[in-house]
Amino acid sequence: MSPALEQAALLIAGLTRAEKAQLVQSVIGDLGDVLPGIESRTGVCGGEACIVRTRIPVWVLEQARRLGASEAQILQMYPTLRAEDLVHAWTYIRSRRDEIEQAIRENEDA
Repeated sequence: MSPALEQAALLIAGLTRAEKAQLVQSVIGDLGDVLPGIESRTGVCGGEACIVRTRIPVWVLEQARRLGASEAQILQMYPTLRAEDLVHAWTYIRSRRDEIEQAIRENEDA
């Protein structure tokens, strides 16, 4: 355990149950936008959500799926992708449908 985590554990031990519940809610709120396998970085693909380790935007995968590509075909088109990357992408898309729709529209209009 890192020194920071050890220190946090000591502090948490001294909290009441109600304070611990507030802390958990705060941490969950802070992590609410985090989805595994997906990252958005300024300067990479215009800050769009991409599959980690790649520069493949999530909206591109959704567009391929809409155009009839199967998961197997998508994995063939993008050899750096793994099956778990698609699971992460589909989860991201379900939770951020409006963002993905907008990205697809913007790129169709470009």
